[in-house]
Amino acid sequence: MIIDNISLLNYRNLADVNIALSPKINCFIGSNGMGKTNLLDAVYYLSFCKSAFVVTDNSNITHDAPFFMIRGNYYSDSGVDNEISCGLKRGEKKQFRKNGKPYDRLADHIGSIPLVMISPADNELIAGGSEERRRFMDVVISQYDKEYLNALIRYNRALQQRNVLLRGEREPDGEMMSLIEDMMAVEALRIHEGRKCFIDELIPIFSRFHASIVGDGECVDLRYRSHLNDNDPRELLLASRADDRHLGYTSRGVHRDELVMQLNGYPIKKEGSQGQNKSYLISLKLAQFDFLRRKGGETPLLLLDDIFDKLDSNRVEQIISLVSGDSFGQIFITDVNREHIDGILERIEGEYRLFGVTRGNVDLIKERK
Repeated sequence: MIIDNISLLNYRNLADVNIALSPKINCFIGSNGMGKTNLLDAVYYLSFCKSAFVVTDNSNITHDAPFFMIRGNYYSDSGVDNEISCGLKRGEKKQFRKNGKPYDRLADHIGSIPLVMISPADNELIAGGSEERRRFMDVVISQYDKEYLNALIRYNRALQQRNVLLRGEREPDGEMMSLIEDMMAVEALRIHEGRKCFIDELIPIFSRFHASIVGDGECVDLRYRSHLNDNDPRELLLASRADDRHLGYTSRGVHRDELVMQLNGYPIKKEGSQGQNKSYLISLKLAQFDFLRRKGGETPLLLLDDIFDKLDSNRVEQIISLVSGDSFGQIFITDVNREHIDGILERIEGEYRLFGVTRGNVDLIKERK
């Protein structure tokens, strides 16, 4: 999958941008706050129907502007071309279109443009709460398994209904609770199986990428922890019903799953240095890329947002060597250091385009065809 051209109107500080892209390497250089990350975020938005960084959609509209618009022209690995566009007016519902036709549900679009983004925000996968690590699993699996995404939507809807009953002034109706819990149990089994299979398949790929970047001196691992590993979901919900009524929320289930990230047999959250954490996360995301490529049959887009800080030159060299290989397709790289980018471009073969980003303006500086 490649994006041949992207145009933006009023997306954060990018008031009016229209650029043709290289099918291989696209580098964006500029000082902090100029709009490099916003440009990558717009590419991310066209894949996932939301920003990678901003929760509220209206916050992505340029100050004092009435709307934003993003449009991209894509070519699949088999040569099929599609135009994907998104528009949002303040106070209204966002609209996604494929070749001018609106989607019935935004969920129908997820997975059609596979994408992996690596950024400093990924540190929350290690430092943040378990919801960050569940989101990581869900984002990957939903890109190649539509039924998983639908199960997740149905489970979360039933979970909200159960929590409303638990917080009610009156004792919840037993039959209604049983009905909701039956719905949750069916979807929970589907979610649990999807996550378990994903992690089991990802671990050896992850270990291989980490060894390529770091060497054999460190051992990395992932461990999927879930209430459903040893329990039936229906029995679990029924047994915790009284306690959950007291708490006012559902305390057990796949919505409490955890992905334990380990370095040399210990949680990396406690053991890892900044450099080790960064190498761990980059290896994990490259494994995600390889997994999606194999599973979905389409080469994902790869977005590398300011990832080379705090990495020694050897690790940077290994990463560039990996992503410039034939297994990777179109790549977007941002950096504040022009010398850093020039060094990267000197070490790769093939096409690239280098853009300068200044106060929301994007200009082509250099290219090789």
